[in-house]
Amino acid sequence: MATQAKKKRKPWKWVLSGFLVVIVLGVAALVYWGTGVYNSLDNFSKSKEESRFGQFNNETVEPPPKWEGTERVNILLLGGDARGLEENQVPRSDSIMIASFDPVTKKAHLFSVLRDTYIDIEGHDKGRINTAITLGGPQLAMKTVGDLLGLDIQYYVYTDFEGFKALVDTIGGVYFDVEKDMHYTDNADENKYDIDLKKGYQLLDGDKALQYVRFRHDAMSDFTRTERQREFLGAVADKLKSGWNIVQMKKILDSVSPYIETNLQVTDMLKLGQLGVESHLAGTQQVPPMDNIAEEHVGGASVLGVRDLDELKASVQDTLASDDTVAPPSTSPGAENGTDATTDNSSTTQ
Repeated sequence: MATQAKKKRKPWKWVLSGFLVVIVLGVAALVYWGTGVYNSLDNFSKSKEESRFGQFNNETVEPPPKWEGTERVNILLLGGDARGLEENQVPRSDSIMIASFDPVTKKAHLFSVLRDTYIDIEGHDKGRINTAITLGGPQLAMKTVGDLLGLDIQYYVYTDFEGFKALVDTIGGVYFDVEKDMHYTDNADENKYDIDLKKGYQLLDGDKALQYVRFRHDAMSDFTRTERQREFLGAVADKLKSGWNIVQMKKILDSVSPYIETNLQVTDMLKLGQLGVESHLAGTQQVPPMDNIAEEHVGGASVLGVRDLDELKASVQDTLASDDTVAPPSTSPGAENGTDATTDNSSTTQ
């Protein structure tokens, strides 16, 4: 009888052993994945010798307050066009965006700054905002954009055309609705950056995505381009949240690492990554807004002045307080006629 009992229990031992092996392998894979992701993120921070901004002295710009993880955090996203530049030359910011996250409300907002906005640049008089990075590196760019929006910008992430293309390609492209045919011949770099897109919903790989966000050869020029950039970046963020892309995050990070520079430390990146997954895009805004732009001419060139800086900063705060994903409160049936439908009008005065 004892022998039979042992035989009956033996299969459960194999099941238990197999289950433990699966758990051990799963934990090992998770540790390997986590270590790999950590190391990939660590490669984003470049040494002074590796950095394209190594010639700048960051001590000349007062740093913003350190992010503690419980208050609003703002990240400056800079896209540079380094074509035609010599080694150690810093390109102007071809695109300037700010991602703002509130850890309490889990609301994210995205702002895009018109690159020809003409404002004060600390220590350099007035100039186009996209030149701040060439005058003092990312730290001065953060300070200049922060002064414009009335925000403390704690972090920056810089990439160029190739980094953007690598990101989109590694996540498998992004399905997006191209609102019209887009064509432009760019004779630089042997026409490598020509634009040729057809209208319609389609899968945009890295090359086509870059064409889409760069196109500005229409009536509204940079105004519509910055809107396209905000919308497409939102689509990229949604794609990055997918389960498969989270699993292959190390591969994604390795693909863009050569093209990216940032002042984010790995611990901050991990906190921001978690916050990004938990947050939703609550609103976007162009800066300056159309009604606050003053067209000016400096040295014979057109620039975009700001009519009222305080009003601009107030509009930024209004956007941060809003949530476009929440439906406005419904009005009562009699509201449009100036009456309250909840009022009892059944009684009359005798």
